[in-house]
Amino acid sequence: KTYADVHGFSVRQPEDFWSDVWDFCGVIAQTRGDRVLVDGDKMPGARFFPDAKLNFAQNLLRRNDDTPAMIFRGEDKVRDEVSWRDLGDKVSRLHQAFRDFGITPGDRVCAVMPNMPETIMAFAGANSLGAVWSSCSPDFGDRGILDRFGQIEPGVLIVCDGYYYNGKTFDIAEKIEQVVKGLPTLKKVIVVDYIGTAAATAARLANAVTFDDFIAGYSPAPIDYRMLPFDHPLYILFSSGTTGVPKCIVHSTGGVLLKHLCEHQLHGGIDPGDRVFYFTTCGWMMWNWLTSALASEATLMFFDGSPFAPSETVLFDYADEERLAVFGTSAKFIDAVKKTGWRPMDTHSLATVKSIMSTGSTLVPESFEFVYQAIKQDVHLASMSGGTDLCG
Repeated sequence: KTYADVHGFSVRQPEDFWSDVWDFCGVIAQTRGDRVLVDGDKMPGARFFPDAKLNFAQNLLRRNDDTPAMIFRGEDKVRDEVSWRDLGDKVSRLHQAFRDFGITPGDRVCAVMPNMPETIMAFAGANSLGAVWSSCSPDFGDRGILDRFGQIEPGVLIVCDGYYYNGKTFDIAEKIEQVVKGLPTLKKVIVVDYIGTAAATAARLANAVTFDDFIAGYSPAPIDYRMLPFDHPLYILFSSGTTGVPKCIVHSTGGVLLKHLCEHQLHGGIDPGDRVFYFTTCGWMMWNWLTSALASEATLMFFDGSPFAPSETVLFDYADEERLAVFGTSAKFIDAVKKTGWRPMDTHSLATVKSIMSTGSTLVPESFEFVYQAIKQDVHLASMSGGTDLCG
């Protein structure tokens, strides 16, 4: 079958197409139900799999072995590798801690975090109980964070103590203090140690505890995943805020799972064990997209910091050293590398890279040519379109 054949099938027979995606990608669920599409002629109003019960986090944690689930670099300051077993153990402990704290389906759990393993762990732990997730990048100002989280009344806030960018260390304790004061619904603040000051940051915040202390009293145990409707809210994203306060966009559990499985496996050709990288912060929907690749048993690759520190070679160094299969970036980054006059293919092998993905803005024809002429010839270059409203 050609791409046009499959695309036409998805348009003409959406019930059959999405049922086939469910089966092909091996969605884990308590039940799928007999009904696939109700009120399919209505927009809005159409509902897919209205009788299904499932949990998103359970679909992420498909493996429990010692191969890497996540590999993280924070510029040249930090490298961390987390196995599938370690990931499952941490999510289990967070699940228990959140449960005992009182998290229930529909509660909002928010994060001001870098793109690092603890962010994924916290998301999965909260989601295992049906909580609704929302996240911002730690480089946001306090007003930008409050404009978003102030609308959704979170009960729990997960934050880092700081971050690294362009070789510098940024302590955000003072900013987080203002954020906490501006969110009166908060009952707990969890501080993740990144720059080494988590305990000091937690000490100056109301109802705060470090990440390690929050889960200290729990041992890994089987996770009692909360089974939820297909359209149960998964996370809340926000519009850019260019026309006023950022507007909430709610995405559903089943919709995101099926769409991302389709994009990763059918569009992206992601296989189990592939090392999938996307340069993103937790304030961009590409973080959510990247997270879902765990459901395809991929290894998530994170890089937090400046893509040009100490030089424009840093992400290509990362690709070679960590043997990336998917290299995800923005059109702006490709254009910036092009303007330096440097040709990555002259200095880097990129032998394992099978796909270069670009989004965020349109990739102009000259940049397409630059990728094939100066980065790698035998690669699938995908200029992806989508956005916050689709989360894909």
